[in-house]
Amino acid sequence: MILTPDQIILWEYGFIKINATLAFTWGVMALLAIGSFLVTRNLSVDSPISKAQNMLEAIVYHVNEQIRDISQQEPARYLPLIGTLFLFIFLSNLLAIVPGYIPPTGSLSTTTALALCVFIAVPIYGISRLGLWRYLKQYCRPNLFMLPFNIIGEFTRTLALAVRLYGNIMSGVVIGGIFLSFTPFFFPIVMQVLGLLTGTIQAYIFSVLTMVYIASATPSRDSEKGKITQNPGDTYE
Repeated sequence: MILTPDQIILWEYGFIKINATLAFTWGVMALLAIGSFLVTRNLSVDSPISKAQNMLEAIVYHVNEQIRDISQQEPARYLPLIGTLFLFIFLSNLLAIVPGYIPPTGSLSTTTALALCVFIAVPIYGISRLGLWRYLKQYCRPNLFMLPFNIIGEFTRTLALAVRLYGNIMSGVVIGGIFLSFTPFFFPIVMQVLGLLTGTIQAYIFSVLTMVYIASATPSRDSEKGKITQNPGDTYE
C-alpha cells in the first residue's frame, strides 16, 4: 500500500527525482494560478456578476472576517498568506476525488514546507508591526526565565502544524485503501466523502492556527495598551 505520494517516482535522472508529491503540487499550483486569472480578468462592480466572481468574493469575505475576528486588525496585509494557504490545502484535498490522485498534503515534506512558511512569516509580520527590538522583547514575557520556553514553543508549534495536517490526510488515504480492499463498493464512497470533509476542516484549521500565531506576534492596539497579553510562543490547539 502506498502511504505517501513521495513513494511514487514519475521521472528520474541521476540524483534528480520527480515524485508524485512534486507533480501533484505543481498541478494544484497551476490550477490555482489559471483559475485566479480566469476569475479575475473580467471583474465587475455592476450587477449581475458572474458566478465565479460571486464565489471568489464569498471566499475573500469569509477569510477576511476570520482574520479580523482573530487578530482584531485590518485583514488586508494578512489575506494573501492566509488565503493562499487555505486555497492550496483545500484544493489539494478536494482533488482526492480524481482517480489516481494522491493529495500532496499526505506527504510530510509538503506539510513541513507549509509549516516553515508560517514559521518564517510570523516574525516577519511581527517585526514589521512592532520593530525588531519590541518583537524580540516578547520572548522574555512575563520574565526572562521564559525566554527558552518561548523559543522552544516556536519550533514545537511549527512541528505540530506539519504533523497534524500530514497525519489527518495520510490516515484518510490509508483507511480508504483498507476499506477498498474489503468492500470495493459502498464503504469507499462513504470514506471519500468523509475524507473530503476532513480535508476541508484541516485546511480551515491550518489557516486559523496560522492567523492565531501571527496575531500573537502582532498584538492589536488593545493588546499594546495592556488589555491583552500574548507571547510569540503561545500555542493554541
